[in-house]
Amino acid sequence: MKLLRIFFLLTLIYFSRGDTMAQVKNTVGNTAIVNQADSTQLKYNTVIIGDILFQGNKKTKSFIIQRELPFLKGDQFLVTDLPRLLKIAQQQVMNTSLFVDVKVSVTNQKDSIVTITVDTKERWYLFPLPYFRLIDRNFNQWLVEQKASLERVNYGIKFIQNNVSGRNDNLDIWLITGYTQQFTIRYNLPFFDKKLKSGFNIGFLSATQKELNYATGDNKQLFYKQEETVKKIQRYDFTYSYRPGVKQRHYFRISYNNEEVADTILKINPLYFPEKKNRLSYLDFSYQFKYYNADYNSYPTKGYLLEGNIYRRGFDNTTGFWQLGGRAVYAIPFNKTSFLHLEGFAFIKSPFTSFYSNERLFGYGYVNLRGLEYNVVDGMYGAALKTTLHKQLISFVLNNPVRSKTHDKIPFRIYLKTYGDLGYGYAANPNPSNTLNNKLLRSWGIGMDIVSIYDFVFKIEYSFNQLGRDGVYLHSRNDF
Repeated sequence: MKLLRIFFLLTLIYFSRGDTMAQVKNTVGNTAIVNQADSTQLKYNTVIIGDILFQGNKKTKSFIIQRELPFLKGDQFLVTDLPRLLKIAQQQVMNTSLFVDVKVSVTNQKDSIVTITVDTKERWYLFPLPYFRLIDRNFNQWLVEQKASLERVNYGIKFIQNNVSGRNDNLDIWLITGYTQQFTIRYNLPFFDKKLKSGFNIGFLSATQKELNYATGDNKQLFYKQEETVKKIQRYDFTYSYRPGVKQRHYFRISYNNEEVADTILKINPLYFPEKKNRLSYLDFSYQFKYYNADYNSYPTKGYLLEGNIYRRGFDNTTGFWQLGGRAVYAIPFNKTSFLHLEGFAFIKSPFTSFYSNERLFGYGYVNLRGLEYNVVDGMYGAALKTTLHKQLISFVLNNPVRSKTHDKIPFRIYLKTYGDLGYGYAANPNPSNTLNNKLLRSWGIGMDIVSIYDFVFKIEYSFNQLGRDGVYLHSRNDF
């Protein structure tokens, strides 16, 4: 333990340094911008945007890229503003998730008129891939608690066609079996109007499973398994999206849901569904607002992300349920290689006297505390603050051994980090064995993040918690 404390102190000292072990350009999600205006003695205080040229977008429509740019043909700016606008353009085009590399530069100048070129390298858009995914909440839970059981794995084929028509639209078809038998088809078109502000998403899901999380005990999920199907789900949903600007997004969603559980579930937990019913059919509505103002949405090192949610399920006393939630992410850079990451989120649900399937809080999705991966905390309202200090250890680019025009180089960034999390989850009538309810939750640790193309983030973390437990935790999901 003394060695860990010494290492923790040395890590903090290292983070305070402004230099890095390898001064290599940041090439993941923040491609260097070539700007002739920086190296040419301009005779004019202002510049006018002449032509805007697009290169490398063999499939993506140019107007999809143009929508992300902070300038149009004919716009006039101060010369001193041009480098900043070029950088914003690069970041916003990169955040479409359509490209592995983006460069925005001044490629020609005549008097005060400049030509801007947006040079892109497109991602692979077609992914007919084998599907293999753990059903447990994280890798450690599957490896340690479930002893790496292959019975707790979903597998099948996942057909993904991104950028179907060159408008950043996506078609997903999933054929999954194993732990869960699932068929999903979904189509997303972000823009269907001439002003490129309105879009839609439509989908259908049908799934069955033979094991179900029916309750929580000792701060862990309790499961029931049988040979016959224990739960069936069908869902039809439609989402209208509205994006008035580059940074704002509004989503209005409606869905019809049909859920049914086996009678045995109600015998072991009569409060799984309300009124001891084994079937629920309901409509639900939700509104979600997102605001992105960060350099790289998938792993922000500067800027902030905001999100707010309103959810309403059902219109009767049986299924009626409200949930309000919000999340904020703020990345504050200290220098070119270090930044502080703050994340806060909060939720409140109503009515408080609800049933089990409404009570999930900490330990699901991004609503988690590092160091408590083996635990869950149910509740009707809760909040958390996660603080992380990052230091870039090294940045490098690997040459792709497989010949490719668009993926000839694979960039990597590796960060060291130290972190601390605080949270609180309230349950009106908690199970006495769930000792983490209604009290302050604390965890802390050190770790390393590996970031690469296709929004890839792999996390290695050594965490401690208030229960006096520590361990190594691995995550491949990006929670930003």
